[in-house]
Amino acid sequence: MLKSFKTEINPSEEQKVKIHKTIGTCRFIYNFYLAHNKELYDNGEKFMSSNRFRVWLNNEYLSEHPEYSWIKKAYSKAVTQSVNNGQTAFTRFFNHESAFPNFKKKGKSDVKMYFVKNNPKDCRCERHRINIPSLGWVRIKEKGYIPTTKDGYVIKSGTVSIKADRYYVSVLVELPDNKTADNSNAGIGIDLGLKDFAIVSNGKTYKNINKSARLKKLEKQLIREQRCLSRKYENLKKGEVTQRANIQKQKLKVQKLHHRIDNIRTDYINKIIAEIVKTKPSYIAIEDLNVNGMMKNRHLSKAVASQKFYEFRTKLQVKCNENGIELRVIDRWYPSSKTCHCCGAIKKDLKLSDRIFKCSCGYVEDRDFNAALNLRDAITYEVA
Repeated sequence: MLKSFKTEINPSEEQKVKIHKTIGTCRFIYNFYLAHNKELYDNGEKFMSSNRFRVWLNNEYLSEHPEYSWIKKAYSKAVTQSVNNGQTAFTRFFNHESAFPNFKKKGKSDVKMYFVKNNPKDCRCERHRINIPSLGWVRIKEKGYIPTTKDGYVIKSGTVSIKADRYYVSVLVELPDNKTADNSNAGIGIDLGLKDFAIVSNGKTYKNINKSARLKKLEKQLIREQRCLSRKYENLKKGEVTQRANIQKQKLKVQKLHHRIDNIRTDYINKIIAEIVKTKPSYIAIEDLNVNGMMKNRHLSKAVASQKFYEFRTKLQVKCNENGIELRVIDRWYPSSKTCHCCGAIKKDLKLSDRIFKCSCGYVEDRDFNAALNLRDAITYEVA
């Protein structure tokens, strides 16, 4: 079983320079690959694959344009992966799975430095440091998080990324497949919402963390810093004296606040999933939410985005696979909120403002908890 581990690293100044140069080269090569294929298409020529492009780049283009010889100084595997990513983007476009690939812009696109294990000395990991090709030994801030090489674990590949002036390494480690967990408890249903993040059929309710005083304070602070950054850009457009270095400092403040808020929400999701999985249910039932449709409502789009429903489902599925728990996905058209859990009658006139479900049979229950019970007992479902 392959599992990814992501943690923050503390590189030296020399290593930071190498990371920035490699990521900059990867971004340039990716954009160059897109632009070159676009030019071939405009001239009526055949599409160039990633292998042909690398051969043409190394044997023809760089020999004719020595001013771009700095490309060869970057880590070759990272450059190769950036070209492969470009071909993947084109393939998805040709298969009508996504729009035409966009060019990556400095400071706005998430470009990563890819590395792979080529020889036994590459990708070694100890408790407090990791060996990355072309960088050497890099210190890890969270000691003991990544499985070490001494314990027999093998790192297949990984990436180095930068976010809000902080450096992260993500590695893919081969682990033994252990799915012998004893999940003998009854199944549970989870109803996700905006008023509360999750209502579980076992009676547990997880509040909406976006309504907490901590996050509200950070969001107000973010609004102030964004307003300050906007004023600096406006002054620059008007021709007033505004130092670009000050703009970069203010931009970094905004990025750090975004990153901090995102980390708080992600940590909350991870703790919820860990607590649910520890109960060892035989199965977990969730609803197949139409998040894209919910985002089209301009009154609720911000609240829906901040809940991170898709990330919750993805991480829950990974944890269920690791612990041998069956994840049942109920169809989005299943009337879980409108169905009475006691008699099975469907209340078609139920409004979104009705927070208490009242049935003609005398059954009275919280709307979301009733939906969680119906999801738990649903007969028709798909196993994720």
